[in-house]
Amino acid sequence: MLTLEQLTDFCMDFPGTNQDFPFDTKTMVFKISGKMFALINVEQWMQGVERINVKCTPTYALQLREEYESIVPGYHMNKKHWNTLVLHEGELSKELVFQLIDNSYNLVIQGLSKKERALLE
Repeated sequence: MLTLEQLTDFCMDFPGTNQDFPFDTKTMVFKISGKMFALINVEQWMQGVERINVKCTPTYALQLREEYESIVPGYHMNKKHWNTLVLHEGELSKELVFQLIDNSYNLVIQGLSKKERALLE
């Protein structure tokens, strides 16, 4: 099982990542160049509802939802581009969760301008 600290550390290890609470005092958001790649509701996490939202390509998002019951359309997000990983059910491995966060970060990086990407190197 992943801890909130492990997830936070993993997300913060990506170059140029910032973490803040832009929406409210409970939704922790990880951003690169002002663009979100992961969100965690800290209040719900502390109550045992351990979930993280990650960005995904539409095709891959659907594939993951078909393969795993613990991957659902992004909660309060664009359901075409975001998935919610439900961790407290125990279906998803640590490796898969980290892979999907990495994928989310890289999708955001791909959408940045050449100049913004160069600043991260």
